[in-house]
Amino acid sequence: MTAHPHPFVPGLAALEALDLAGTGAAPPASARAFPDGGAWRLEIPSVEGPDALRTVLAAADEYDVPVHRVSQGSGVGMLTDAEITDMAQASAERAVELCLFVRPGANWDVGAAAGSAAGSVSARSRGAGQLAAGVAQAERAVGLGIRSLLVADEGLLWVLHELRERGDLPADTQFKVSVMAAPANPAALRVQELLGADTVNVPSDLTTHQLAELRAASAATIDFYVEAPDNVGGFVRHHEIAEIVRVCAPVYVKFGLRNAPDVYPAGGHIASTVLAAARERVRRARIGLDELARTPDAPRMSAVGEREQPAPARFRRP
Repeated sequence: MTAHPHPFVPGLAALEALDLAGTGAAPPASARAFPDGGAWRLEIPSVEGPDALRTVLAAADEYDVPVHRVSQGSGVGMLTDAEITDMAQASAERAVELCLFVRPGANWDVGAAAGSAAGSVSARSRGAGQLAAGVAQAERAVGLGIRSLLVADEGLLWVLHELRERGDLPADTQFKVSVMAAPANPAALRVQELLGADTVNVPSDLTTHQLAELRAASAATIDFYVEAPDNVGGFVRHHEIAEIVRVCAPVYVKFGLRNAPDVYPAGGHIASTVLAAARERVRRARIGLDELARTPDAPRMSAVGEREQPAPARFRRP
């Protein structure tokens, strides 16, 4: 890939005048965009139930934050039908995409591997039983009107994609790969795209050059935590938002929350923590958007309410 100058780095000109700008060239800009021409959308993660969703929407009004998508991490199985319906209606009224996690995973199961030092199986589906449970949760969610599902296992991703191809799941259902199954190299991202991913959460510790490598390899939309929860690194990269968007587009800019407890599975016993964190994620998003607004020639936002994704490559069985 050809190197390019740094068009999106406020303060760089002052460093150049003092010969302190370094020697590295910027990674190339992405040539891709969302179908409406926008480069980025905004996602608020860990929206755990109807009350958390209402908190996010109210905070979005207060802080003037455009929200394209909210995602939930506790899983479809931790919500009642009434709660899912409530969330679906509330998000539809605001033209916000609602993405629910399809669980269970190994880290909630009886096996010891997820709790080992390596933690190798992480949140992936453990055995045919969990795979089937994931399918059942997906079927239940789409039956209640959900059209965006979050998965953390490549096998489950492929199974759900096959069901979508067969018409057993609605054709407009989208599959989002969790950061718990994040691809860290171009080949891994392409594999997930081929298996049915529409949007993919990549690791938040990748450099912008590495992000550009992933983007060059795949048409799938990238999801990126510009502030990551502690359990996936605790990175705070607000100052890099414009550069991340420049190299990753199309990309969902995600605002997690550092120094916040893991609340999965959420419930009434920790409601105050869930709601406070939900509100703070929106405030963090305002901080990030202000950083973006201060950037010369800031990249264009996709329109709120848009959920169409670029056409990805798919594996076809012979």
